[in-house]
This record gives sequence, structure tokens and C-alpha cells, in this order.
Amino acid sequence: MSKLNPLLHQELRLSIISFLATAKWVNFNALLDVTGASKGNLSVQLKKLEEAKMIKIKKSFKNNYPLTECQITTKGHNDLEEYVAEIKLMLNIK
Repeated sequence: MSKLNPLLHQELRLSIISFLATAKWVNFNALLDVTGASKGNLSVQLKKLEEAKMIKIKKSFKNNYPLTECQITTKGHNDLEEYVAEIKLMLNIK
């Protein structure tokens, strides 16, 4: 049996990548709302996903306020699909 991707097998990172898979660009506040995470924890997990090249992070300003937006990469999509396929295989789901 294969091993699950440890980066995605963490609840918050899986929530982030799953939500990003359904949208083009998502801002930091939307991710806060969806995940219920603290700002600090969300920032740390986004950095880990960015370092793994699963997401892109774009920082800018809107009305003089910092704006952080995230987007899933092709690698992120592929890693998520592999993760889901592995779960299905483990559970014998077709």
C-alpha cells in the first residue's frame, strides 16, 4: 500500500488546497473564513504549500491595504488528485 502525501494529510492544508481547487484566485480573508484558522496558522500553512509548489501566492495592495491572494498550481491539482486516488484505493472505492 502506498503512503499518503504527508503535506496534504494535514487537515488545514487539505482544506486550503481543496478550496483553491474550486477557484481561480482566492484572497487570504476568504481562506480565513472557509478554514476557520487563525491568521498565523494559515500563513504558515500557505508558506508550506507554496514551498512545495502546490500554490502560488500574490501580494499586492487594494485601497492602501495589503492583499494576499492564492492560486492552486498544476502540481497542486495533480498532487490533490493523487491523494484522493490513494484514499479511494485504500478504501476500495471505485
